Amino acid sequence: MAESLKLKTGTTTVGIRTKDAVILAADRRASAGYYVAHKYVRKVVYIDDRIAMTTAGSVADLQFLYNYLKEIYHYNKLTNRPYSIRALASYLGLLLSVNKYFPYEVQILLGGVDDNGPSLYYLDLMGSMTEEKMYIATGSGSPEAIGVLADGYREDMSPDEAVDLAKRAIFSSIKWDSFTGTSVIVTKITAKGHEEYEFKPQRKGY
Repeated sequence: MAESLKLKTGTTTVGIRTKDAVILAADRRASAGYYVAHKYVRKVVYIDDRIAMTTAGSVADLQFLYNYLKEIYHYNKLTNRPYSIRALASYLGLLLSVNKYFPYEVQILLGGVDDNGPSLYYLDLMGSMTEEKMYIATGSGSPEAIGVLADGYREDMSPDEAVDLAKRAIFSSIKWDSFTGTSVIVTKITAKGHEEYEFKPQRKGY
């Protein structure tokens, strides 16, 4: 009974790692069951200018984890003990793991560029951490997005080509997944910082 009454939420997020950059993308629709709760939600958020994360799952849980992670990162930066992206991912994974019996309902992509180069990590609600060398998609629209990523990814692709691929992957989910919609935010993170773009489907009604 409790499972049948549980409110389902959905989204689509994408991460791509290239030789010189990490690309993160997400749609902007917030759903509560089959109800569109909001059409313009930000699901790509920044820890700093070269580190970002995508958010999929419970909004309250994600807001808490993002704010906590950002405070930890900036405190260590101010005390001249900056975290690497891998260390941030490991810390977040530990936080999720110790709460796995009362879990944060989240799927998170964390990525960016630090002194070790581009890196991209996937974390689930149990605290499992996976380093992604190529690409990944999460959320309710991930089955539609992953096919586009698998078909279009190349190891030698440029950051701008990866931006276009991420956009097309999310658009595929917008077309076929009812929980994904409105528009797409894509961020391109390099050693120089990040550039953010927003793309809207040509067809109305998304």
